Amino acid sequence: MNHDSYPDSYILQILREVRTIAMVGASPNWNRPSYFAMKYLQEKGYRVIPVNPAAAGETILGETCHASLKDVPVPVDMVDCFRNSAAIPPIAEEAIAIGAKVLWMQLGVRNDEAAARAEAAGLKVVMNRCPKIEFGRLSGEIGWMGVNTGVISSKRKKVVKS
Repeated sequence: MNHDSYPDSYILQILREVRTIAMVGASPNWNRPSYFAMKYLQEKGYRVIPVNPAAAGETILGETCHASLKDVPVPVDMVDCFRNSAAIPPIAEEAIAIGAKVLWMQLGVRNDEAAARAEAAGLKVVMNRCPKIEFGRLSGEIGWMGVNTGVISSKRKKVVKS
């Protein structure tokens, strides 16, 4: 897989097949990106289980937060990583150990070594992308908001003098 450019079909297949997501680095703080992403994905029908040792035992958006992936009591389809690139290798190993099907690294997160290890174990890998953004883009939802449609623009219209 070329991790610099993913075909839309690859991302779409992942988003269609996944039902349960373990979000590593999920935050109980409403103003953090992981909180927004978790809430959005829940609204789209995914079960998102937070994983964060600092918030273990707390409830985030109706789900109990767990200290690690191995503590999640249900099968996980995708591991969504809100951690920095250096923290990914042990997360990838845990994702492999629990039988996840996808390892997804958020925007700005890339670890080619961990990706290769996960792919060798049969997982699909996405790096430097956000499932929330990809879902919106591929479902056409972002277009409804005027993004890249030309309907909403910051450019001034030319004034035609008569």
